[in-house]
Amino acid sequence: MATIENPILQIEQQYGQSIWMDNLSRDLIESGELQRLMDERGICGITSNPAIFETAIAGNQIYDADIEAGIRADKSIQEIYESLVFEDIRRACDVLRPVYESTNGLDGYVSIEVPPDIALNAEKSAAEARRYYDAIQRENVMIKIPGTPEGLIAVEQTIAAGINVNVTLLFSVQSYIDTAWAYLRGLEQRVAAGQDIAKIASVASFFLSRIDVKIDSAVASKLKAGGAEPAKLRKVLGKVAIANAKIAYQEYKKIVNSDRWQDLVAKGAKVQRLLWASTSTKNPDYSDVMYVDELVGRDTVNTLPPVTIEACADHCSPGNRIETEVDEAYQFIESLKDPAIAIDIDTVMDELLAEGIEKFIKPYNSLMASLASKVKQLAAV
Repeated sequence: MATIENPILQIEQQYGQSIWMDNLSRDLIESGELQRLMDERGICGITSNPAIFETAIAGNQIYDADIEAGIRADKSIQEIYESLVFEDIRRACDVLRPVYESTNGLDGYVSIEVPPDIALNAEKSAAEARRYYDAIQRENVMIKIPGTPEGLIAVEQTIAAGINVNVTLLFSVQSYIDTAWAYLRGLEQRVAAGQDIAKIASVASFFLSRIDVKIDSAVASKLKAGGAEPAKLRKVLGKVAIANAKIAYQEYKKIVNSDRWQDLVAKGAKVQRLLWASTSTKNPDYSDVMYVDELVGRDTVNTLPPVTIEACADHCSPGNRIETEVDEAYQFIESLKDPAIAIDIDTVMDELLAEGIEKFIKPYNSLMASLASKVKQLAAV
């Protein structure tokens, strides 16, 4: 059983932030490792994506029996893929169901992403979200939809349909604001139709390390080119993502304190929590838990890969830091416009969104190709 000495439990119990895991595989479920992580580390939710499933399925014999069953049933590659992934999601949802019930639907969710190649198609994204939800048949599943302009149309429609949504690939503060209002409008549609909103949940997945990786690379190029004020450039390194997230949290507070949102709360609405994603530190010069320690805050979620979970359990230093140095965060982001730095944050965020979609499409296509190869191999046996 997890104890309060565990920093993860301190984060959850003392500071009101939930810790989810960014990983899922059948091995994790069948070995009991998922249950252990819940019991000993305090993990209370799971996120997945095409890259995670590529790692889980490719070259793993634990799925062979189900693949062979799909072959005998004359299923397509796509149908076999979905049968594998949906079963993992169902089983993970069942393991996390007690958390879902004990927290009254705050935690205990398992996220699955709609196909990444439809991120720019609102109609298809909404249709796939509905199909996934109906096929998985678990109250505590969350359907992930990328936060593109088209995706946010799908988010509103999916929330209005009564389906939990994890809005992913959010980088800019404005994209978060747009996401929050899409959630709110979806709930308002249900209220207008006389439908219940008390059981609907959503998170807004705000990405971190990818921002610093991209901006640090740009800074390194500027330094190599001989910037006029290298000291100013160096101050940017590893600082943008956390400052950006702190500003997003301030926008969250404005939205949840608005009269429009409070009207929904009176009807039973659950707040859409900010979820910190992409939280493994990529630069070894930075703390391996900096995207945890610096962003602990009430009514948020942090989703960690296994290595960061273990690092946090070992040496996180919990504290309510999301509301510290907020004025400095605004000033810092504004300083990026300084001619000596000249980083266009809006352009960076747009590029990150496009790259993020591609980073999910590539492993998805790779997984489908490796699955097709395995189907051919097993069909010949």
